[in-house]
Amino acid sequence: MNTSLVIEVCNVHKSFKTVQAVRGIDLKIAPGQFVALLGPNGAGKTTLVEMIEGIQEPDEGDIFIMGKTWKGNEDFLRRIIGLSLQETHFIDKLNVWETLRLFASFFGIGSDRCEEVIRLIALEEKRKSWVVNLSGGQRQRLALGISLLNKPKILLLDEPTTGLDPNARREIWSILRKLKDESQTSLILTTHYMEEAEQLCDYIVIIDHGKILKEGSLTTLLGEIRDIPLKPVEPRSITLDDLFASLTGRHLHD
Repeated sequence: MNTSLVIEVCNVHKSFKTVQAVRGIDLKIAPGQFVALLGPNGAGKTTLVEMIEGIQEPDEGDIFIMGKTWKGNEDFLRRIIGLSLQETHFIDKLNVWETLRLFASFFGIGSDRCEEVIRLIALEEKRKSWVVNLSGGQRQRLALGISLLNKPKILLLDEPTTGLDPNARREIWSILRKLKDESQTSLILTTHYMEEAEQLCDYIVIIDHGKILKEGSLTTLLGEIRDIPLKPVEPRSITLDDLFASLTGRHLHD
């Protein structure tokens, strides 16, 4: 166990009946590091994240968060982790401000922090709007804001921009870039969007069939690949999607 790491995953395995979802994954995440988990549906990304956030237990191996395991440390770890899922369900007839105050109350957080968050996610004008009337992008910004209420040391985002239009997606990116610039929060982001990983993350982990195929900075990963055959007639730069296709025979968006 390395106590200088925010997250350390050590030879973790997880199966569901006959399906081996995660097969011997090791992962190390440092303070302030933004990490992208890339892979197609069924690659094992969500299962790995669910084990890190304490929803699932590994069949084998260990997961240390700030040097602690989930067993016996649930209250401490829940207070330092923020979660935002691909789709979050709120109480429709609460407004934006009431929703923030509700979730803040779970942590004993006052209204001052709610004011900070509502400005960060740029929903001041929607303060009194019922959640049911928010657009998809606004709902995702609200979900992200809720995950940031407790000023988490670790933020886990599971495909937070799936289904959003390009403008709404970039609004989420802007919030996360500001978080990266102003805090030491570590991020694990699962995504199908290559551009999202490139824009936000300084470390890339490519997963398929429950195993890590490649990991490193974007520059390092693309620099290691020299002879990927490209389909287009016109020459172009090798991309992260090309790298994934060369490793798995399919593309990130498949």
